[in-house]
Amino acid sequence: MTYGSGRESIDLPEDRGCLQWVLGVPLALVYLPAVYICVLLLTAEPIAAEDHHMRDDALAMGAVALCLSFAGLLLSLLPVYRRTMNRWWYAVPLVLGTLAYFGATAL
Repeated sequence: MTYGSGRESIDLPEDRGCLQWVLGVPLALVYLPAVYICVLLLTAEPIAAEDHHMRDDALAMGAVALCLSFAGLLLSLLPVYRRTMNRWWYAVPLVLGTLAYFGATAL
């Protein structure tokens, strides 16, 4: 967006670096619990074949990780994030959601 013919753009490229760090903090705070849950899901093993409580807990944890991934995706779809952040931030919730789904259903 420019103002008149002699003025500079508001979205200067050199100003994006600090703004990317500021906007990346909420995304990281949303994705860190999802990463932790995915690690727990991938390392969990049921004690016995009849361990239904463990499977129910894994499904619940997978649902929580999917919700966190979806919340991060919705947050990164805000206009300020779309203008400022790189496109690879869209890959993080997709990878986490896939890991959470397969980790919950593999048990």
